[in-house]
Amino acid sequence: MCLAAAGQEYGVVNISVCNLRRSADFDAEMVSQALLGTPVHILQLADKNGWPQVQTPDTYTGWVHYEGITRMSKEEYSAWNAAPKVVVTALFGLVYDRPSRKGATLSDVVAGDRLRLLGRKGSFWKVGFPDGRSGYLPRADAQELTAWRRSLDNSPAAILNTARSMLGFPYIWAGMSPKGMDCSGFVRTVLFMHDIIAPRDSGPQSRVGVRIDKIELLAPGDLVFFGRWNGDTPRISHVGFYLGGGQFIHSLGMVKIGSLDPSAPDYDAFNAGRYLFGGSILPFIDVHEGLNTTLSNPYYAE
Repeated sequence: MCLAAAGQEYGVVNISVCNLRRSADFDAEMVSQALLGTPVHILQLADKNGWPQVQTPDTYTGWVHYEGITRMSKEEYSAWNAAPKVVVTALFGLVYDRPSRKGATLSDVVAGDRLRLLGRKGSFWKVGFPDGRSGYLPRADAQELTAWRRSLDNSPAAILNTARSMLGFPYIWAGMSPKGMDCSGFVRTVLFMHDIIAPRDSGPQSRVGVRIDKIELLAPGDLVFFGRWNGDTPRISHVGFYLGGGQFIHSLGMVKIGSLDPSAPDYDAFNAGRYLFGGSILPFIDVHEGLNTTLSNPYYAE
């Protein structure tokens, strides 16, 4: 391995969903994903193929194919972060080569992707990619970033509505986009659609915010954690959002709703048998370490 070249220690994700792998090879296990427009730090390059090892704003690391990342100087990286942007709000969409849905496709996009805002043309945003490409995104599929932030509803009810909008979406190990999510990736994806950055995995998610040991004290929007106890130490293996009334929404096979209540028709005996505790995180955004937004996360401010 070699260190990232001098002056090229930064990058921005250049495709709708970029796979992070355990080593610099397509055959390696996928460990996470990052969305278009995400600023990353490049830690080193693989000698054999030039794949960068990157660290994402939630401090997760993985190796990515070099075409998934646009490498940048510090000045270019800062300019990208400072530039006006749009954020994709539709679950799925397309960027075209001209302001028409009959145009050629330049890229797909998913909710949470961010592109540079270059202007407007009728019912389209003119947008720019990190690698300098430009195209047209229907305005119905995205909002200008600052206006989107002003309009955000980060109440538990709104966040749970976002979670429900992905019912039936597939489970994908290490997935973290509407194209497919594992359990913690589902939580992370839903929160990011509200500009909230939380830890990537269920274990770290259980260690932020405030732990809630009694089921009857859970409130809608809290997290629920599953696994087993090793003495006094919890071994977290699954997570979801608590909906209230014993119900929770989670990604296992697909995004679905289950219940911890044995008398409920949607009782999930398997997960009820490994339920550990809950956690409240929404009141602690920008209060507890590891819970922030793209306004306060340092990767977006450099």
